[in-house]
Amino acid sequence: MKRSVSKKPVAVESASSFIDHKIKELGDWRGKTLAKVREIIHQADPEIVEERKWVKATSPGTPVFSHGGIVCTGETHKSVVKMTFAKGAALQDPSGLFNSSLDGNVRRAIDIHEGDEVDEAALKDLIRAAVALNLKGRSKTKLKTKPRRKSPL
Repeated sequence: MKRSVSKKPVAVESASSFIDHKIKELGDWRGKTLAKVREIIHQADPEIVEERKWVKATSPGTPVFSHGGIVCTGETHKSVVKMTFAKGAALQDPSGLFNSSLDGNVRRAIDIHEGDEVDEAALKDLIRAAVALNLKGRSKTKLKTKPRRKSPL
């Protein structure tokens, strides 16, 4: 005989609250850097959506910033705050911000170490270019129509 298991609703933390909590929890240069990067991202594109992805039992998830697809992530590690751009390899980077994951075919990343100065104007340009690339890909919606079958008559 099956027993019914009552499932209690689990409170789901919003992505913005998760990022707020992460910044506060870090309480060091990484939290300040993530907060600054987040501010720059929203200044570059006010329509950016904050998401929380890749939550596992061993990881609380990763802050993700999206508009028309993933623009970048905001990860914090022991010695670096990493911004990984999902389609970074397809972006022009005239200021040379990308300094990590340079060998891949798709992603590029910016590692920000303690004491590093962030070129805000260049980062905003990169974010806007990533959004434009995402939106360009979406505008190419392929309208596939089924071919009309010939009447057997």
